[in-house]
Amino acid sequence: MSETLVAQLPVGAAEPDERAPTDWRTQSMQRRIRQRYAAERRFRLLGLAAVVLSAGFLAVLLVTMVYNGASGFVQTRIALPVDFARAGLVLDPARLRGPGADLALAAAGVEDATDNAAVAAFGKDGATLLSDGAWLSVRAAIKRDPAIMNGRSIVWVPASEAIDSAAKRADSPANEAIVAQLKARGALSTGFNWPFLTASDSNDSTRAGIWGAFKGSLFTMVVTLLIAFPVGVLSALYLEEYAPRNRWTDLIEVSINNLAAVPSIIFGLLGLAVFLGTMGLPRSAPIVGGLTLALMTMPVIVIAGRNAIKGVPPSIRDAALGIGASPVQVVFHHVLPLALPGILTGTIIGMARALGETAPLLMIGMRAFISAPPGRISDPSTVLPVQIFLWSDQIDRGFVEKTSAAIIVLLVFLLAMNGFAIYLRNKFETRW
Repeated sequence: MSETLVAQLPVGAAEPDERAPTDWRTQSMQRRIRQRYAAERRFRLLGLAAVVLSAGFLAVLLVTMVYNGASGFVQTRIALPVDFARAGLVLDPARLRGPGADLALAAAGVEDATDNAAVAAFGKDGATLLSDGAWLSVRAAIKRDPAIMNGRSIVWVPASEAIDSAAKRADSPANEAIVAQLKARGALSTGFNWPFLTASDSNDSTRAGIWGAFKGSLFTMVVTLLIAFPVGVLSALYLEEYAPRNRWTDLIEVSINNLAAVPSIIFGLLGLAVFLGTMGLPRSAPIVGGLTLALMTMPVIVIAGRNAIKGVPPSIRDAALGIGASPVQVVFHHVLPLALPGILTGTIIGMARALGETAPLLMIGMRAFISAPPGRISDPSTVLPVQIFLWSDQIDRGFVEKTSAAIIVLLVFLLAMNGFAIYLRNKFETRW
C-alpha cells in the first residue's frame, strides 16, 4: 500500500515526513521570523527615540524662552510723591483737553518736576532710581485727573533698568540694598508689565513694547493672505482643471516648483526693485511687506492646492457632470470644497513661514525705529521678527529679557493663527 502511495506522488514532490523550505516550523524559518521581529522592534525604538529627541529640543527651547522672557512681562515701579502745588507748573487746565495736551505738559516742565520730586524723596541720586520715561507716567496721571495739580499726590512710576534688574534677580550689592530700602518704605512694587504689550519701540528698555511691531505683523499678514490665498488657489485650479498639457504648462509648473525653493532674500530684492523702485509704494509699510511675502508664499499655496485638487476622486466630477452640472459648477461646488482642507494646510505652512521671515523685510526697510504703531497699511511700521532682531543686538540686560518675551508673543501669535487655520481645515474636511 505504501509503495502504491509513493508511486502516485508527482515527480519532485517532497516525502510526507519532509518539510517544505517555507514551512514556518523549521528552525531556519523561526530564525528569520525572530530577525524580522527584532528589526521591527529596532525600527520602533528608533522612531520613538526620534520623537523623544525632537520633543526634548522643543522643550529646551520653550523652557529657555520662558525662563529668560518671563521677567520681561514684569515691571518694577516706585512710588514717587510729587508736590504739584510747589512744583511751579504753570498750565491752564483747559489745555489738558485735546490733542495738544502732551505738548502742553511737556512745555510746562513736568519732566523737571519729576526729577526734583525724586531728589526730594530719595536724596541727591533719586533721579537715577527712576526710568528716563518716568515723567511720562506723571504726565499721564495729570491727564487722568487734573485736580492733582492743586496739591500733593503719589504717582507710581517705572524704576530704572538697574533697580528693575535688582528687584527681579541677584544684582550688585549696592542696587540690592537700595531695593531693600525702597521695599521697607513701601515705595517699591512689581506687577504685570502692561506697557510691554501696549507701547512701541523705545531707546529705554523700561518703556519698550511690542504693540507697534505686533500691529505691523498683523497688517502685513492680512495683506499677504488677501493676495496670496485667492491668487494661489485660482492658479492651482486653472493649472489642474483647465490648462492644456503642453510645454508651456510644464515650464510654468517647473517655475513654480523652483520659486518655492528660492531663498527669501531674493524676494526681498524683488520687492525692493518692483514695489519701491518701480511702483513707488511707501517704504517700510505693511502693504509693501505683505506684497513681498505674498510673492514668497504663493508658490507654496499653488503646489499644495494642485496636490489637494488631484486628490479629489474623479467619480465626484463624473457624478456632478452626469446630473447636469456645468464644468464651472463642478469645480466650485464640488472639487474646491473637497480640496479646501489640503489647500488650507499649504496656506498654514506658507503663512507660518511668512510670519517668521526677516530677510525680505529688511530689504524693503522695515527695520526702521518706529515709536508709534501704524494706523494704516501704508504707515511706516516694523514686524515682530525684525523687532526681535533689533533688540537682540542691544547689550542692555533689559532688552535681553524683552527679546525673549517678544519671542514668546511671536510664538503665541503663530499658534493662534495656525490654530484658527486648523479649525477651518477640520471644519471643511470630508471623511470618506
